[in-house]
Amino acid sequence: MTEEEAREWVRERYGVSRETLLARFADILSEESARQNLISASSIDDMWVRHLVDSAQLLPLAAGAGEGDWIDVGAGAGLPGLVVAVLSDRPTVLVEPRSKRVEFLRNAADALGLRNVTVIGSKIEAYKPAMPAAAISARAVAALPGLLQSAIHCTDSSTVWVLPKGRNAESEVEAARHAWQGVFHVEPSITSPDSGIVIARKVRRK
Repeated sequence: MTEEEAREWVRERYGVSRETLLARFADILSEESARQNLISASSIDDMWVRHLVDSAQLLPLAAGAGEGDWIDVGAGAGLPGLVVAVLSDRPTVLVEPRSKRVEFLRNAADALGLRNVTVIGSKIEAYKPAMPAAAISARAVAALPGLLQSAIHCTDSSTVWVLPKGRNAESEVEAARHAWQGVFHVEPSITSPDSGIVIARKVRRK
């Protein structure tokens, strides 16, 4: 997938206005990455493939989620959380413990005019949502067993987990099955076919 193909992927599915807003986020992210380590400098030229569409592809994978918040764990650079908020109207909660990144997320959401974003400056373990999440995402936060442990209190049996896991997706699912049960599926990434995205439903402890 080229950069132009990635932009076209977004444009065809979400329209020109949201593509334009996502391009504004790309500029904000690139500029801030010169000040703090949000994304690697080597990936900026491949922003649309490596970061934006890599995040955006999670939305259709969570199509079965009910009404309610999308919680992004360890939201960091806003990937995928701010991308989800730009491309959908779903209430999106970005949970991030590092103060500089919390400030970045709040400033970026304000600059983009996103009224469906709430930024929580906290570890996920300390966050207590008013209602169980409709969807949970996390990119490069923790191995699957630990991630389920830290965020399970934010969910119920209807929550859809959409978790990019790279080349280790299958092995992380196997490791999680020792302590967790549910419906687990690994979907290949459209931006990196050798990487997997774990989709999980009805997750609960054994």
